[in-house]
Amino acid sequence: MSSSQCFDNPPILSSTSGAGTVEELGGLQTYVTGSPHSKLAILLISDIFGYEAPNLRKLADKVAAAGFLVVVPDFFFGDPVIKHDDPHFDRDSWRKVHNTDKGCEDAKSVIAALKSKGVSAIGAAGFCWGGKVVVRLASSTDIQAAVILHPGQIIDNEMMMLRFIVSDVKVPIAILGAEIDHASPPEQLKKFGEKLSVKSEFDSFVKIFPGVAHGWTVRYNVEDESAVKSAEEAHLDMLNWFTKYVN
Repeated sequence: MSSSQCFDNPPILSSTSGAGTVEELGGLQTYVTGSPHSKLAILLISDIFGYEAPNLRKLADKVAAAGFLVVVPDFFFGDPVIKHDDPHFDRDSWRKVHNTDKGCEDAKSVIAALKSKGVSAIGAAGFCWGGKVVVRLASSTDIQAAVILHPGQIIDNEMMMLRFIVSDVKVPIAILGAEIDHASPPEQLKKFGEKLSVKSEFDSFVKIFPGVAHGWTVRYNVEDESAVKSAEEAHLDMLNWFTKYVN
């Protein structure tokens, strides 16, 4: 299931946005920005609107400026959600084709390709759909740190939350949520934080941003000063997490 909020405020996609370049990585077309010589990489996994979203690429460039090699793959193979309000668009069929299980497999291919290039440490951040993929990656040793931002629905029930999040997560994980979010309500994310906080093996962090809705970190209006400020605060939290744990 996905919340209708996952489809709100769609970006105007641009294949030429950003300061980086597009190249193939792990079998996926990927926006790449930052020093190719960096041994530290950050994998950004988009929401349903894909890797050509200008705000997402702008964020990738910002993270790259801190010294990371940043990669934003096209997990939808040229088929992001574009006309979600088209009566002929079948959301359920799209979700079945572009499911997060396959997203996780593709992410691992990208990670393997990065490691083959000499990258020694990798962080992963996911937005909405991508957040669900990153939660899965956080249960492996493929990455060194994880950040999930306004994730899509992660669990189906309380028992699933306790089993998957608490038992399986193996790396430092930060969860940045919105006050107004039907996919992952603040109360649910706070429960994640409470359960994760008793684990001494890794650090965890949950923060709920007031007055913002699902998607606020990448689908904000660039002309809305308050929206930009909230998004940039989340971006800084993400960057600080990676600076601390991806080294």
